[in-house]
Amino acid sequence: MKLKNRIKSIAIGSFDGVHLAHQTLIKQVEAVVIIEKNQATITHGYKRVEFINKPCFFYHFEIVKSLLAKDFIDRLKQDFPRLEKIVVGYDFAFGYKKKGDVAMLRELFEKEVVVVSELKYKDISIHSCTIREAILEGNISLANSLLNRNYKICGKVIKGQGLGKKELVPTINLTVQNYILPKEGVYATKTLIDNSWLDSISFLGHRVTTDGSFAIETHILNRDIDKVLEDIEIEFIDFIRSNRKFSSLNELKKQINIDIKNSIKKLNYFKKGTSTS
Repeated sequence: MKLKNRIKSIAIGSFDGVHLAHQTLIKQVEAVVIIEKNQATITHGYKRVEFINKPCFFYHFEIVKSLLAKDFIDRLKQDFPRLEKIVVGYDFAFGYKKKGDVAMLRELFEKEVVVVSELKYKDISIHSCTIREAILEGNISLANSLLNRNYKICGKVIKGQGLGKKELVPTINLTVQNYILPKEGVYATKTLIDNSWLDSISFLGHRVTTDGSFAIETHILNRDIDKVLEDIEIEFIDFIRSNRKFSSLNELKKQINIDIKNSIKKLNYFKKGTSTS
């Protein structure tokens, strides 16, 4: 028997971020239906499956967007013939031009419909747009709290200036697509290399002291790393400082050494479960 034929309960949404509110929906069902718009910027595409420990079924938005609300529900009933329960968020909308709302869902689906109310963390709405704003502002500690995990980006290793290893500190440079990036600056991070999460400090932004080009680079702390050829992942732990221009490479190097000390302190605090905010 196909898996879909056995499933009796599903949660529906875009699940960009798979944050705390999303997790509340997911806990109540057997499987998850993800409306894929190819616009997710917190947790892109199939990366969302990494944080959902249940079967996931992707409905591509370009295919289902023209379906009337009734046709969309009929599609679900056809795909999940034993479906008895649908769980959605309070702001769920579906069907052509999103004309379907929670009331219409209850009308069209004769069985159980569970609507999860707005959830808050310290009076802050747990919502993907709230998390995006926090990331853009460099408020990584808030974003991580709403996500219930560290915000992570994935990228391909590329060749850098070559200046870091010679004049400053050695870094691994990468190019990143499909992820929202924190504001320009320096962050305490963890970097995944060869299946190991290593303490690191990362910079992203324009190299205003040198060539002015945009870069994303990470320096592994207390560890010499040979040439890395594979894709890598960076987890953001906390914000260190904003990007700024220095009068010389010597001044930049002095600041980098200060940044490294601050990053080590941040990382140690978080390992102990102590907030630095």
